[in-house]
This record gives sequence, C-alpha cells and structure tokens, in this order.
Amino acid sequence: MAEFTMELNDEQKEVRDWLHGFAADVIRPAAAEWDEREETPWPVIQEAAKVGIYSLDFYAQQYFDPTGLGIPMAMEELFWGDAGIALSIVGTGLAAVGVLANGTEEQIGTWIPQMYGDANDVKVAAFCSSEPDAGSDVASLRTRAVYDEAKDEWVLNGTKTWATNGGIANVHVVVAAVDPELGSKGHASFIVPPGTPGLAQGQKFKKHGIRASHTAEVVLDNVRVPGACLLGGKEKLDERLARARERAKTGGERVKNAAMATFEASRPAVGAMAVGTARAAYEVALDYAKTREQFGRPIIDNQGVAFQLADMRTQIDAARLLVWRASWMAVNGKPFTAAEGSMSKLYASETAKKVTAQAIQILGGNGYTREYPVERMHRDAAIYTIFEGTSEIQRLVIARTLSGMPIR
Repeated sequence: MAEFTMELNDEQKEVRDWLHGFAADVIRPAAAEWDEREETPWPVIQEAAKVGIYSLDFYAQQYFDPTGLGIPMAMEELFWGDAGIALSIVGTGLAAVGVLANGTEEQIGTWIPQMYGDANDVKVAAFCSSEPDAGSDVASLRTRAVYDEAKDEWVLNGTKTWATNGGIANVHVVVAAVDPELGSKGHASFIVPPGTPGLAQGQKFKKHGIRASHTAEVVLDNVRVPGACLLGGKEKLDERLARARERAKTGGERVKNAAMATFEASRPAVGAMAVGTARAAYEVALDYAKTREQFGRPIIDNQGVAFQLADMRTQIDAARLLVWRASWMAVNGKPFTAAEGSMSKLYASETAKKVTAQAIQILGGNGYTREYPVERMHRDAAIYTIFEGTSEIQRLVIARTLSGMPIR
C-alpha cells in the first residue's frame, strides 16, 4: 500500500506539467470558440489523442497510480484549461469506469478500447443512467431490460437523459432495471455496441455551462444486445438478485446497484474537476487584482479584495486535500466509512461555485462580460453541484453514513 503523501513524485510532476502545457497551449485558446459554438470540439480531442492524453493507456496509467493521485491530478489540470472542452476529453471515462466497476476482465478488454478508438479514428463513449423522472432518485429508473432466454439476448426499452456523448458515442453503457420490485438493487448495466438498431439520440440540450460538451437524451426502442453485454455476466447478476430478494424479506445490509458503484468510484474525480475550475478563476482574479488600479493603487491593496483572495485560495487547497484523501483511500481499498468520496465532491463543487462568483465580483463589470474567462468559468462551475449526485444527495449520503440511519 502506498503511503499517503501531499507531494507529487518526480514522475507525477512531469505528467502534471505536460498536462498543464496542453491545457494552456491547446485547450484555453479554443475555449471561448467552442463554448459559443456549443459543439463537440473534435479537433481538440484529436490533438489530445495524438499526444496520448485521450487514450486508454494514459487513463490506465493514471487510474492504477498506487498513490491514487494520478486521476485527480490529471482532471485538475485539464479542467483548469476549460471545463467544457475537458469534459469532452474525459467524458468517455465515466463509461469506462462503469465497465471497470461492474464488468468482467474479458468485457473490460473488449469494450474499453472501443470507447476511445485511436489517434486516426477518435471515438467517444457514453454512460446512460439518469432519466426524465429519475435523476438523483436512481431507484425510480423506468428503463427495462428483459432477458430473451431463447436467443440469449437482453431487450432494452426506455429513455435516458443528461447523457454526456449520448447518441454520438461509439459505445453506450446503459443502466436498466431487470427486477423493478427490488428498486435500485434490481439494476444492471449493459453494453450497447456500436450500430445497434433501436438506439437513437433524442433531444440535444442547450446548456448554461460546459457547452462544448455534448449532452443529450438517448432513446432505446427494443434494443437487443447479446447476453455477453450484461456487465458482470448473468450468473453474477442472478446471485446478486437472489441475495437482494432475501434481504428484502428479512432486512439486512444494502446491496449496491450498478449506477451507484460507478458514481462512488468517480466522485473524487469530479471533485478534482471542480478544483481545476476554481483554481483557474482564482488565478485570473489574483492577476487582475494585482494589475487593476483604482484610486491610485492596485485593488489588491484593499483588504476587502485581498481577504477574498485569501479565502478563495484556502478553500481551493482544502478541497484538493479532500479529493486527494478520497482518491488515496479508494485506490488502496480503504472503505469510505465517513462517505469521504461524497465529502470531496460536495466541498469541491460548492467551492467552485463560490470561488468563480467571487472572481466575477473582483473583476467587477469586466468579470460579467465574455471578454474575460471568469464569466464562462462561473457558468461551468454550476454543473458540479448537480451532476453525479447533487450537493443535497451528497449531504444525504454523508448523513446516512455517519448516523447509520435511513435519513430521507
């Protein structure tokens, strides 16, 4: 087990500096354009693939970093560049985590490479969990998966929403109910291979922020996938459902569902994204405060501004430490006995919203215009308190974990 440390090693620093350079030289110059266009920045993803950032190998190296800091470090630097473009680059990772969390070794080896493609033929993937009537309430999923034993196929029907890369993905990972009576315990995840009949993109959303990232509905109309596309396999699913049914009768420990297993693994990474956006806004505000003069002196000479910047930096550093702690715990098999993953995501996302708002305030009227990036950063930051579990859901998870009570 790797010892916990608050200092990156030489190799990690080299990777961090490489990512920072890509974010500064490639992502940032393109950020305003793709935010206005509200389209997937395929040329930037292509550049990321060419240098090896958008690739299975890169994310595998970071994912298996024994310190746990590879992924949060990468997320922070890319999202420091721009949240919308960065999400287009890393959005495939959520689908990949869904396969890693629930799939067999064979499924991992078969499907994750197809999610990325290669530098000459870039692909993306989508994780489809939320529904029009089931966002935070994952137990209310209406998408159904019915097993056709004669053909060894699963038939999927339903509508998914808020899916990053939904409809444009090469591979879709879909969470569906196989036993609705068990609620969230009756869910399973399925691979929908490229070109499968019956899967179509629904509405593409025009969003407040992260506008360079494609977000859309995914409609499943009698989508048939082979039995081998059930992540984890049918034997494992049958055993899990049997335990869930027995515990439903007698009462017992909770059985984690497929979507929650993915979210638990990804929450610290989302926290790192928020840290990157917050840090970017803070740096713009700090530079502005040191150069902008009012009444014959830089505005940072005023305590009202200087103290805001002091608080902003303190909160960013605190958020990063919570993210690093949760990431280290996760990679070293330490259970989140106090919901440390949710803590990291909650605090970092709330910090991003607050810090980006303060940055606008420090820049004054300039901060409210699109001539300066903090306006875009503030719009982008709003999503962190919403996706992959709202702040309210994170507080609920933390409270339930700490108390052991079924708080509602």
